[in-house]
Amino acid sequence: MAQIEVIKQDSETFAVTVTINTTTVHLVTLKQDYYEKLAGVKAGPEKLIEKSFEFLLERESNTSILPRFDLAVIARYFPEFEKTIVKRL
Repeated sequence: MAQIEVIKQDSETFAVTVTINTTTVHLVTLKQDYYEKLAGVKAGPEKLIEKSFEFLLERESNTSILPRFDLAVIARYFPEFEKTIVKRL
């Protein structure tokens, strides 16, 4: 099981450390409007990002996840992302 640590850097930027066999660090941007679209009042931004990484890790290794990206880009690679993540929050 992966260990996922999300640390807020500023209002829209989060550092995410993922440890499985190898430890990787990712810088994730989360725009306020996208956060509200997906999480609303269900969860804080850190929880949304943590669940998003769980989603990604079900589909690829942590070493394959981009080192820097905007959370909205996940839906380009995985069209089911938004519907899935809303259900998981």
